[in-house]
Amino acid sequence: MKFRCEREILAEALTTAGRAATSRTGTLPVLSGVRLDVAGGELTVTGTDLELTIRLTVPVHSDQDGSAVVPARLISDIVRALPAGAVEISLGDDEMAISAGRSQFSVRPLSLSDYPAQAEPDAEPVTLQSSEVSDALRQVVRAASTDDARAVLTGVLIAADDEGLKMVATDSYRLAVRDLPQSSMLGSGQKVLVPGRALAELQRILSGDDELTVRLGTREAVFEAGETRLTTRLIEGEYPNYRNLLPSAYPNLLTVGREALLEALRRVKILAQDSTPVRLTLAGDTLQLTAITQDVGNAHEEIDASYDGAEMTVAFNPDYLASGIDAVEGDEVTLATMDPMKPAVLRGVGHDEYLYLLMPVRVP
Repeated sequence: MKFRCEREILAEALTTAGRAATSRTGTLPVLSGVRLDVAGGELTVTGTDLELTIRLTVPVHSDQDGSAVVPARLISDIVRALPAGAVEISLGDDEMAISAGRSQFSVRPLSLSDYPAQAEPDAEPVTLQSSEVSDALRQVVRAASTDDARAVLTGVLIAADDEGLKMVATDSYRLAVRDLPQSSMLGSGQKVLVPGRALAELQRILSGDDELTVRLGTREAVFEAGETRLTTRLIEGEYPNYRNLLPSAYPNLLTVGREALLEALRRVKILAQDSTPVRLTLAGDTLQLTAITQDVGNAHEEIDASYDGAEMTVAFNPDYLASGIDAVEGDEVTLATMDPMKPAVLRGVGHDEYLYLLMPVRVP
């Protein structure tokens, strides 16, 4: 194998595919590598940990076709450190040579025969607008759990209903629901549970392509954008009935400027240390934010707002609250509540396709 490729193109391909390679001990050593396949003037880079696979193709100047597996982190670091311009890579009997300008490296490859074979997807493809999917992922994936002890909650539920698709994620402290009307990648009544980690990687991949091709099988999902393909195993299990968490009506409604609330929260939560919640005092035409950390200090800020309801103080995890405000769209947001101990719902004014439900924190 011997080829040349521009450093920036090669580095981006190695980094993207390398995010699927594993660094966990106890797994196959070859899974810590990326597979390089050169054929017909194209380089295909593949990374996998058997749960998630990322494969992408870039053009190269090829002198000799071939395949190899090399340590993912090492080759990515080497290529990024090389001077700008063309990078030349060639495979010898027991080492891979990497050079650019006056810089030369050699790396011992991993076992090519141990690298798992990649099956071609067999499900029917569905084409979607990547911009809409990317926007939905930005809003929803943040609420998925990262605790493997509850594997079902690490996934994002994608479910079909009469109006289109719903994307749902929760970590049991917050819940994000996004409607995708007119979108169809599932049959009526069908639902799948896609790992949040895979969808976070998909969100990165969807930066500039106009179309996203989706293939949903019984055990895996395949997403293709441009020259990049992401394959992930689906999560098995029954997702919690999130609809039971959504009250039919909220008697108290706060409306406030989104940026003003984000800025005030950013300042106040400096004093919300050691899991201290931020308290929101809802009354009249102002919103008061307060954080009190014993033996450290306190912060207090007041901003203009419109509130219709009973005067109350409700407290939230400041990071979860900030994440929700960041996720909604529009110049103004609404916070709908029942009482200080019931879940509250954030929405963007004029953007009813998305809601972010947040559990309050009990305070003295």
